[in-house]
Amino acid sequence: MKTVFTVRVLGLASLSIFTVTSVLAQDASHYYGGVAVGSSRTDLNASRVTEGLLPGVSALTTTTDKKDTAYKLFGGYQFNRNIALEGGYFNLGKQSFTANTSPAGTLAGETKVHGVNLDLVGTMPLTQRFSAQARIGAQHAWSRSNFSGTGAASAVPTSSKNNDTNLKVGLGVQYEITPAVWVRADVERYRIKDAVGSHNNVTVASMSLVIPFGRVARTPVAAAPDYPVYSAPLAAAEPPPAAPAVTAALPPAPVAPEIQRVRLSADTLFGFDQANVQPGPELDTLKNRVANTRVDSITVEGHTDRIGSAAYNQILSVKRAEAVKSYLVTQGGQDPTKITALGKGESQPVTQVSDCPDSMPRTQRIACLQPDRRVEVEVTGSR
Repeated sequence: MKTVFTVRVLGLASLSIFTVTSVLAQDASHYYGGVAVGSSRTDLNASRVTEGLLPGVSALTTTTDKKDTAYKLFGGYQFNRNIALEGGYFNLGKQSFTANTSPAGTLAGETKVHGVNLDLVGTMPLTQRFSAQARIGAQHAWSRSNFSGTGAASAVPTSSKNNDTNLKVGLGVQYEITPAVWVRADVERYRIKDAVGSHNNVTVASMSLVIPFGRVARTPVAAAPDYPVYSAPLAAAEPPPAAPAVTAALPPAPVAPEIQRVRLSADTLFGFDQANVQPGPELDTLKNRVANTRVDSITVEGHTDRIGSAAYNQILSVKRAEAVKSYLVTQGGQDPTKITALGKGESQPVTQVSDCPDSMPRTQRIACLQPDRRVEVEVTGSR
């Protein structure tokens, strides 16, 4: 049963790592470090250890203390939003047992475990700040056991040492409190060799504080030139041939509705990779233009650049369009039933791939793709 559980956890960890997209999201690579504290629990088998240390002696009854405080120190490199390589030092605390033996005697033992690990960590963003994680890696553990016995167990060796390299897996979640402070909750499984050469599973549930540093993408990008605000009135149809004069006046011809289309820079409306509106001159200008129009309908379209997965960019573009719609309703007093918010994601770029190739340095590429990050508002109505 324990082997099946390990295989299932390993399978889930591998699936989570290799099914997430490897395309860079709108977040730069960076280093990070952290500390974790939690609780460890081992599946220590006291009877097996007793009988392995003392051939011919069996354990009648045993008492065990399988839980202790565990901690780890770690650091890593986040290659992109989805993949990181992480290494660290861990201490799994201690586990102890006491056995009453046959022939008569007692055996007491205590084992302390510490080691180092190297993990491949896969991250799947669920929201802008909340992510699920899976990890798989290798760990090398050192364990030291001390024993004492009476009666039939008096011949037990006083101590033993073991070290072993084995598999390590884990699952967890991560939340970005701020761009500079993250927290994690993890459950990890270690495989440790005991005093008689058998392997025990040690499960650790922990909370971590993570500090990222060197995150270039969190630095505000340079403001791009203002987009022109323009309107495109419908072309008037050519007048029909003059009709013969009549005594009764004809009613005035209906006026075709005017269509105004405004393009707004997403970098000035929102923080980078964010969807919270930051009021400014562009939105004030838009609000005033709409206020002076007898509105028939308004369409708000959100657009992103091609950095990141298509699914993530689609979600971000919808959120940005909804944010501008909300602003027009709450600040501009517009009827929400006349406003449609659409997300176009990265499907309608302004730039060409050749304009901003992937080989371009990341900071320059972000600035180059700035025209693609935009919100376009189409207002249909009359003055």
